[in-house]
Amino acid sequence: MEITRRGFLSLSGVIGSGLVLSPLGIDLKPMMAYAEELNKMNRIKAAKQSTTVCSYCSVGCGLICSVDKLTGKIINMEGDPDHPINEGSLCAKGAGLFDTTEANKHRLKKVLYRAPMSDKWEEKEMDWALKRIARLVKDTRDKGFVTKNAKGELVNRCENIGHLGSSNVDNEECWLMSVKARALGLIYIDHQARV
Repeated sequence: MEITRRGFLSLSGVIGSGLVLSPLGIDLKPMMAYAEELNKMNRIKAAKQSTTVCSYCSVGCGLICSVDKLTGKIINMEGDPDHPINEGSLCAKGAGLFDTTEANKHRLKKVLYRAPMSDKWEEKEMDWALKRIARLVKDTRDKGFVTKNAKGELVNRCENIGHLGSSNVDNEECWLMSVKARALGLIYIDHQARV
């Protein structure tokens, strides 16, 4: 990572001032935030940048992904100002796309389960969660699957399970989820974008 002479002197002056003023009870948080922002900008300048397209909707907004050359991880995503569709601007989902990457420190990595009427979360294995979901869906369909309506016509539907789509999936995933929901016989299918 390269730093210019001006950048080095500026950063040295900010840090030196902070060290001198810190015993006087002056709040150094804004200075530290500024120094962190300078560090992030230098990391982005030194990163490998590549262009891509947002996956959320069919508009196809352009993005610039900055990837750290040492770790190979995405460190920043922003709108591509040279893209003819969005010209650098992004909707809320596109702007939040970075949070779906591995860089999100709040991303869940384990299955958390809270039993009914409990106030404690338990860590469970992924296999346990998938088997439990499958069992609950099968039990619900076995009890509530309607094969004929009031007129005696064959309908094959499940009225006891609903499906609500997510705004954090792309078009292809939405299609797969709706096909799966219809294959289960669900009729109460909705999407977060409509709500």
